[in-house]
Amino acid sequence: METKQKYTYDEAFEASLAYFKGDELAARVWVNKYAMKDSYGNIYEKSPEQMHWRIANEIARIEQKYKNPMTAQEIFDLLDHFRYIVPAGSPMTGIGNNFQIASLSNCFVIGLDGDADSYGAVLRIDEEQVQLMKRRGGVGHDLSHIRPKGQPVNNSALTSTGLVPFMERYSNSTREVAQDGRRGALMLSVSIKHPEAEAFIDAKMTEGKVTGANVSVKIDDEFMRCATEDKTYVQQFPIVGDHPQVKKEISAKALWEKIVHNAWKSAEPGVLFWDTILRESIPDCYADLGFRTVSTNPCGEIPLCPYDSCRLLSINLYSYVKNAFQKDAYFDYELFKKHVQKAQRLMDDIVDLELEKIDLIMQKIESDPQSMEVKGAEMHLWEKIKKKSGMGRRTGVGITAEGDMIAAMGLRYGTQEATDFSVEVHKTLALNAYRSSVEMARERGAFAVYDAQREENNPFIQRIKQADETLYADMVKYGRRNIACLTIAPTGTTSLMTQTTSGIEPVFLPVYKRRRKVNPNDTDVHVDFVDEVGDSFEEYIVYHPKFMEWMKANGMDTTKRYTQEEIDELVSQSPYNKATANDVDWLMKVRMQGAIQKWVDHSISVTVNLPNDVDEALVNRLYVEAWRSGCKGCTIYRDGSRAGVMVSVEKKDKKDKEEDTTKDNNMEQKVDAPCKHPEVTEIRPKELECDVVRFQNNKDKWVAFVGLLDGYPYEIFTGLQDDEEGIVLPKTVTKGKIIKQINEDGTKRYDFQFENKRGYKTTVEGLSEKFNPEYWNYAKLISGVLRYRMPIDHVIKLVSSLQLKSESINTWKVGVERALKKYIVDGTEAKGQKCPNCGSESLVYQEGCLICKNCGSSRCG
Repeated sequence: METKQKYTYDEAFEASLAYFKGDELAARVWVNKYAMKDSYGNIYEKSPEQMHWRIANEIARIEQKYKNPMTAQEIFDLLDHFRYIVPAGSPMTGIGNNFQIASLSNCFVIGLDGDADSYGAVLRIDEEQVQLMKRRGGVGHDLSHIRPKGQPVNNSALTSTGLVPFMERYSNSTREVAQDGRRGALMLSVSIKHPEAEAFIDAKMTEGKVTGANVSVKIDDEFMRCATEDKTYVQQFPIVGDHPQVKKEISAKALWEKIVHNAWKSAEPGVLFWDTILRESIPDCYADLGFRTVSTNPCGEIPLCPYDSCRLLSINLYSYVKNAFQKDAYFDYELFKKHVQKAQRLMDDIVDLELEKIDLIMQKIESDPQSMEVKGAEMHLWEKIKKKSGMGRRTGVGITAEGDMIAAMGLRYGTQEATDFSVEVHKTLALNAYRSSVEMARERGAFAVYDAQREENNPFIQRIKQADETLYADMVKYGRRNIACLTIAPTGTTSLMTQTTSGIEPVFLPVYKRRRKVNPNDTDVHVDFVDEVGDSFEEYIVYHPKFMEWMKANGMDTTKRYTQEEIDELVSQSPYNKATANDVDWLMKVRMQGAIQKWVDHSISVTVNLPNDVDEALVNRLYVEAWRSGCKGCTIYRDGSRAGVMVSVEKKDKKDKEEDTTKDNNMEQKVDAPCKHPEVTEIRPKELECDVVRFQNNKDKWVAFVGLLDGYPYEIFTGLQDDEEGIVLPKTVTKGKIIKQINEDGTKRYDFQFENKRGYKTTVEGLSEKFNPEYWNYAKLISGVLRYRMPIDHVIKLVSSLQLKSESINTWKVGVERALKKYIVDGTEAKGQKCPNCGSESLVYQEGCLICKNCGSSRCG
C-alpha cells in the first residue's frame, strides 16, 4: 500500500471549515464520519475535495472496463461540493479506502430458505446479522416463520416460546455490535397474518425491551379492508398454505386500533403495506429465482429478497432550480436528465466496486487464523451476497433537498401545486434512470436473469411503457442493467454537508438559530445551536443558508443580526412559511408520498412528524390514507412520543362516549387529546398513575415507583428491592397506581396497586415505609421539586449534585437519575456536559441516553 500523508484532527477540521465556508457542524461531521481513516483513527484526508477525488478516481477506474467511459474529472464535477450527486455514507467512506475492509452497501436483508423455524436457523440468522453489522451494514429480517407461543416443539422445552424472546435476542445482538459508533441498525418485521402479531406489536411497549431494533408490521389488503369495515380477519400459522397448524379469527378493527395507539404513543410499529410492495415490485417478477421480497432494510426504503443488498446515492434537487427564490425561478429539466443518467451509471459502477469489496472481505476471512468451522458461516454469507448482488445489480438512486427545491421554486410544501410539480420531477428521474440502465444493458449487458415477458404486466413497468414507448421498446430489445434502480432514503448527516433538507420532508426549521455567549474570563466566543434565549446571551442571528439565499434574492441584509420578532416577520414573508412540521397539511403530505411512490420502484423512507397534542384519530386517518394513496409504508412520529412519558387518557362513562364519539368510513374516532405540560398542582390527587422502573447497580436490584400527573413525573419512591419487606412484584408489572391513604390516627401512607394478567387487583400497602428512611427523606425532597414542575434534566442535575457521605446513598442517587432519565424529552440539551469521546459540549438526550451531535457517540445509564 502506498504511503499516504496523515493529518491531525485540527488540520482536517480547519481545512474542512474553509471548504464549508465556516459551517462548523458540517466540518466536524465530515471529519468524524467520512474522512478516510485507518483502523487506528489516523486521518488521511483533510477536506471533502480529497474525498471526492478519491471516489472519482475509483469510479473512473471501473468506467475504463466499459465503452464510452467517463473521466475522473467528469465524475468529480458531479460530486464537487455535494452540489449535484451525493453518495451515501457507506460508499463515501469505503470507496478507495484500503485501510478498512467494509462493504459499500447500506442495506441488507437476510433469511433462510425452507423451514427456518429451529434453533439452528435462529442462531444462524443471529450470526449473519452480526457479521453484516460489523461491516457497517444495516440489516432487516422477517420473523413470520417462527411458530407461535405454546406450539409443540421436538425438544425438552416441549412448547415454543413464541416471537418476543427472539426479538430480544436480535435486538441485543445489535446493541452489542453497534457500540462505540460502529454502524449497525436492525429492522424486524412480521406478517399481520401471524397469530402472534399482537405480541410483536406490543413488545416494544415494555420499557427496556427490544431497544436495538425498529419494528414494522407487514399488512395485507384483506386486513385493511376488514379493519376499515369492522370485519373479522383470519390469522394462521404457517402464514401461507391451506392446512395451517394454528388458525384463529380476530377483530381486525381491534388489532388495528392497537397498532394506531402504539404508533401514537411510541412511534412504533411502522406499517408496511405488503400487498402494495409485492404488487409493484419488479424483482418479485423473478421470485422463483431467489428474488422474493421478504423484508426491508432498517429505514424501510429498500424492500429486499434474502442476501440482496443495496448501495445508495442522492441527487441534490435544489441545485437544478435556476433563479432560486425569484419570480422567474425554473427547474432545469435538461441538466437534470443528463445528471440522472450519469448518476445511474455511477451507481452501476459502484456495484462493481462492491463486488471487489466482497472479494476483499472473503480474502480477509480466508486469511483469518480461526478454523473453517468457526469462520465458515461468515464465508458462506458473503458468497450468497456476492451471488445475489451480481445477479441483480440492484441500485438505489434517490434525492435530497426536495423541501428546499419546492421553496426555491416559490411553491409551498403540502399544496396540490407543489405535489404536482414534485411528481413531475420524480417521473423525469425514473424515466431517465431507466433509460440509463437500458443504455448500459446495450453496452455492458443486462442483469443476469432479465426476462421482458416476466415483467410485462408489472404496474411500474406499465407506467414506463405508457410514458415513453420508445424507452420500453428499447428495454425489451436490450434488457436492463439493473433489476431495480430507485429509492428515497433518509440522507441523515450527509444532508448537513449539502446544507439542505433531506428526502421529501418539509423544512422543519425555517432558519437555524445561533446564540453567542462571551466567556467572561477571556475573549473566546462560544457558539451553539439553541431553541431559546437565556439572559446571558445576545440576540439571534440568521444562519440557514437557503433562507439567506431567499433574503439575498429579495434584497435583504444577510449580515445584520435579527431579533426573534424580526426573524418571525421575515419567515412569514418567505416560501418556508407554513412549511414546518407543525404547519404542513399531514394528509396532503401522505397523498404526496403516495403520488411520488408511483415513480419509485423501491420504497420511500419518510416519517410523518406530528405535534404532541394530536389525537389517535389523526394517526388512524394518516395510516388509512397512506394505504389508500398507494404508499408502500408509513411511520408516524408524534413530538415527544419516544420520551418515555406515559400519557393517560381519561375514561368516560358510556353516556359521554356516545356524545363525544363520531365515526366515519375511515374508522375515525375522537379521543381526548394528550395533556400538554401541566400546571403546578399543589394538592396531590388521591390516586396517581404510576410507572415501575427496575434497574441494577453494583449487582443490587433496585426499583422505582414514579407517580405521574398528566403523564409527567410528580413523585418518586425508590430503593432496594426487598422481598422480606413485601416488595414482591411479578416481572411483568410495569404500571399501576399510587394511592394516598389516611390512617385512623391521621397519619398518611402511600399504597401501590396493580392489576395482574387476569384483571385482579393487588395492593402493596405502606409503600413509603418499604425503603430505607434516609432514602425516603431524600425522595421527599426530589418529589417536592417534581411537583413544582422543575424540568426533568434540571432535577437530574440537582440529584447528581447532592453531596452524600454514605456509599449506599450515593448508589441510590445514581438509581434515581436512571429512573428519571426516561422522562426527558428527546432533543433536550445536556448543558454543561462534555462528550467523553470528542470533548464537545453538544450532548442531547435521546430515549434516556446521551447522544453527541458532534461525533455521534452515545452512552446510557
